[in-house]
Amino acid sequence: MAIAYSTGAANTRLTACLITTSTAAGVSVDGQAGFGQLVVGTVSLSGATGVLGTVTLQKPSFSIASKVATMLGVPLSASASANGTAALAELRDSSGNTVVSQITVGTSGSNINLNSTSISSGETITVTSAAITHP
Repeated sequence: MAIAYSTGAANTRLTACLITTSTAAGVSVDGQAGFGQLVVGTVSLSGATGVLGTVTLQKPSFSIASKVATMLGVPLSASASANGTAALAELRDSSGNTVVSQITVGTSGSNINLNSTSISSGETITVTSAAITHP
């Protein structure tokens, strides 16, 4: 059986992970002085491996309500740095430390939705919507 959190507990956990100000590296997407990052990658995304492009987020990067973190400022765009099929994403702080990984990517119905998952170096990656639901 899956663990279930109350709405208050889930919202607190999402806030701590995504928007709480903390100087500790890798604690919160918005925690560092700079802007958080959405790194879009292939199925092999890990560190510098499989990266297709990096989208700079707004600050705050998400709004949180009813166990759902919704990315602010979409559509957001960035230039692709490699060729491949987008399948996973990571949320990183401004220093590049991964805060959340294994985020699904697609064109609809995924955590991160793009204009296209077929990415070519130099073309624009556009985030059309993004939401993360806490269990």
